[in-house]
Amino acid sequence: MTFLTDRKRVDGLGSAKGGTHHFYSMTVTSIALLILTPIFVFTIGALIGAPYEEVIAGLSRPFTAIITALMLIVGFHHFRLGVTTLIEDYVHGLAGKLSIIAMTLISYGLAAIGLFAIAKIAL
Repeated sequence: MTFLTDRKRVDGLGSAKGGTHHFYSMTVTSIALLILTPIFVFTIGALIGAPYEEVIAGLSRPFTAIITALMLIVGFHHFRLGVTTLIEDYVHGLAGKLSIIAMTLISYGLAAIGLFAIAKIAL
């Protein structure tokens, strides 16, 4: 039998100790994507179906490169947060931990590859 007060039992941020931060991060990235997605679509949409040289010239413009880079960063971060939630809910034990590590590596790896490609085109 433990001699803990009610306050001592609930002190902390819950059983996972990070649910509020995770929820807040998902909300912030969702709002950022809500703003970035239309800008990205209208900026890149004009380049769809254009010849190769015109697409490269379009992506070389600073505004287009910055919007594309922001979309990659925020999009992959939001993807990582969402997949982490899915894995935590449905996969347990060592497989869950390994899946979270793998998805984090894949998410950041793809974002890095995309940023490298944008930098190579824009510079």
